[in-house]
Order: sequence, then C-alpha cells, then structure tokens
Amino acid sequence: MAFFRSGTRLVRLVLLLSVILSCGFAAGPLFAQDSAIPESDDGLPGAGPIRRYDWFRNLWLQRRTAWAEKSEQDQGAVVFLGDSITQGAGDDFRGLFPGLKIANRGISGDTTRGMLIRLQEDVLSLKPAAIVMLMGTNDLEEGASPEVINENLRLIIEACAKANPHCPIVLNLVFPSSETKKRPADAIRSINQLYSATVRGNKAVTVLDTFTLFADENGNARAEEMPDLLHPNAVGYQMWADAMRPVLATLGLLETEADDFQPEAGFTSLFNGKDLTGWRFLVTPEKTRVNATRWMERSPGTVVWPFVDEEQEFSGKTQTPDGRYRAINGRLVVTTPTEGRRIQQLWTTAEFGEDFTLRLEFRATPNADSGVFLREPQLQCRDFPLAGPWKELKEFRSGDWNLMEVVVRGGEARCTCNGEVLEAAMKLPESGPVGLEGDRGQMEYRRIRIRMDSK
Repeated sequence: MAFFRSGTRLVRLVLLLSVILSCGFAAGPLFAQDSAIPESDDGLPGAGPIRRYDWFRNLWLQRRTAWAEKSEQDQGAVVFLGDSITQGAGDDFRGLFPGLKIANRGISGDTTRGMLIRLQEDVLSLKPAAIVMLMGTNDLEEGASPEVINENLRLIIEACAKANPHCPIVLNLVFPSSETKKRPADAIRSINQLYSATVRGNKAVTVLDTFTLFADENGNARAEEMPDLLHPNAVGYQMWADAMRPVLATLGLLETEADDFQPEAGFTSLFNGKDLTGWRFLVTPEKTRVNATRWMERSPGTVVWPFVDEEQEFSGKTQTPDGRYRAINGRLVVTTPTEGRRIQQLWTTAEFGEDFTLRLEFRATPNADSGVFLREPQLQCRDFPLAGPWKELKEFRSGDWNLMEVVVRGGEARCTCNGEVLEAAMKLPESGPVGLEGDRGQMEYRRIRIRMDSK
C-alpha cells in the first residue's frame, strides 16, 4: 500500500513536470544549455579563435542566459555588440545617451568568431533599430591574423543584411592598444583598413574612426583615456559617446526635436532647418575635373569625386539626390561617405559681394574633414584636434558644437572658431556664394546666418 501511494506521488510528479515543460517554464534552463560555448569548432561558422577558458565559459553562459530572459523587452533597441569595452559601458551606456533604448550585448573577452556564433540569438532576434559594433582586439591576443578577423566581420555584416538590409550599422574601428598587450599598432591598423575596404559602398554601414580618436602619435592607446592601454576610463567612454552621438542623431535615434534657434537682430538665415531651399550644386569647373581625375587615377579606390554637369537647385528638397547632404531637425548634415572619401560642395544660390559677417555652428565626427567656402577660397572646417590644421585650439569642443565666425571687410576675412583666430586676413575675391564641403567623416552645420555689413 505504501508503495502504491509512493508510486502515485511519482506519477503525479511526472505529470506535473510534463505540464511545466509543455507550458515553457523550463525555457530559461534549456536556453542556458543552448547558450553554452560549443565544445569544439566543428561545424561552426567563421574562423579563428573561440575562447574556452573557465572564466569565459561562465561569463558567456551567465550573460546570455540573462539576456534571454529579457529579450522581449529589448525588442527594437539599439544593440551594442562587442567585448569587454562594450560590456563596460553597462546596460545604459553609463547614462550618456538619455532616452535611447539600448541592449548591451558585449561579453568581456569575446572574439569576432564568438560574436558571429551568437549573432542571431543575441542581436538579430531583437529586430534592432540599429547595431553598434566594436570587435577584433581579443582576436589579436589569441594570435588571429587581420585577414581572419576581417572575414568574420564580413560574415557578420552579411548576416545582418540578410536579416534586415535596412538596419543601420555603426562600425567602430578597433581601438588602439599596445604591443605589451599583444595588440601592436600595425596589426590594428591592418584590421581597420580591411574593415573599411569590406564595407566600402555599403549604404547600411557608417564607419566611425575611433582608432584615430584614441591613438597617440605612435598609434598606441593613451593612458589618460585607457589606463591599462586596453579599456577606456570614464573620460574614454565620454569621448566614445561624443563620437557616436552625431551619427546616432543622423539615423534619427537621438536629437529628434526641431531646433528653435532664431537669428540675432540683423542676421538672415541661409538654412531654414527644414530643407535645402537656397542651396545648389554648381557645375564642376574644368580645372577641378582635370585635377580630380588625375587624383582618382593615381590612387584608385581611395577617393571619389563626382562631377556636376548641370547646376542643380534643391528648393523644398530635404536631401540631395545622392543623400550626401540632408536637412535633419535644424541640422545640415554632410553624411559619412560609404566610399571613405567623397569630395563634394553644396553652395548657396545667393552670392555675396558686400562686406558681411557669417556665423554658423559645426560638429564633426572623429577625424572628419570638411570646409566652408567663402566666395571661392576654402576655410578648413574639420575635427581640428585630429585632422588639423589647427590642432592646438584650446576652446574646441570635440564631438560637440563649435561656433565659427567669418567677418569680411574689403576683400579679407577674419575667421575664428569659438573666439580663437583661424585666419586673420584670408584673401577673398570680390563676390561669390558660400559653400559647404564634404570629404571624409560626418560634418554637421546649423544656425547658418549672415549679416550684410556694408553701409
């Protein structure tokens, strides 16, 4: 009789377990098992190292199991895919992107092959609004070649495109480190060159030059931002966030409110903040065509210089036909070219032959290169600390807005940035339009206004 009662309890337990399994309550443990690092490389995609140290196995399983439990709430987030640098940013990226829905999928110590293996479950299953990638440094420590690392990136980009060809990707170049960390500068440069070549022409991918952002004159990390020459401190994370913010804003993920700026008394806006009314492409001069053609032939694949055969005005248009210049919430954005370098100019339809004062604000991604044309000559307008020519400016705000003022008197221009002199007496022709150049990186302009000062 005791056995029968015991048997009955056993049957009931079996039935209860069956109900639990059928209802999915065991999904957590089952997923955890599936989330473990595969015991061998057999049949796995990609190539190169997969870490299997005990500490890494435990971390991989722990983080992926936790992510599975909140996958529903992370749907539609901006997903950060990476290793310890990404993991160290935390679930909210240290609060540096308020209002942005973030899913941090960084695992300390992970390699590009590891990220490829977990890409579908950890990233693509979330149907992300955008994917921010930083990867490759740990592969070097494990002895992988730049070519192997780049091939894994290619497979990751390919898988993202297959899942959603319209999902934007922000590809951060591998941060500098040190040969003492088995991450020599030359190897990192090689990876970044291969990365850039792999995504060249891919309209879904924006490359961010985070290598130059953090590198010293020898291409190594600086202790001021990376005390261990590998991981950013608070200053480094702030720099990284500032570098990404303009790109995330251009993607419509940040700064979505219109700019309510009104020009000072006497000033007239040259950009209405809503569209490109008052702006145009001018016909490319013959001399420019000749020089540009020689440049492109001499260094194929390094620069694109599109020629304009007929003047084009963009009244009422929110962007140029190629999408390079865009009006976004009060900002005139010169987007990052998919070719790496793409040299173009956008000009005002109006020409200015009198004395004037021009004011505008600009913001640059790391190492971005642009320019402001004054009637015809170009005033360099760049990420000055990295791209020059004025690298010693004390008031320049990297990753933030900077005020440029140009005062034209009698055929000469005095040009300043945040009050510091760039050009004291720049020679100008008698008349001409104002232009904005695009070269490399992303440049943004806003609050572009002019005051005619002739009596």
